[in-house]
Amino acid sequence: MVERAINRLKNSRAVVTRYGKRAYVYLGTITAATLTIWLRA
Repeated sequence: MVERAINRLKNSRAVVTRYGKRAYVYLGTITAATLTIWLRA
């Protein structure tokens, strides 16, 4: 289940390319991608 969740996060282009260089920006990107995945499910 964890591996599936990580793979879904990797499908988000912003998470994979890591446009945000700062940790808090990257955390926000992951949070936004996670919320999008959760709301679609």
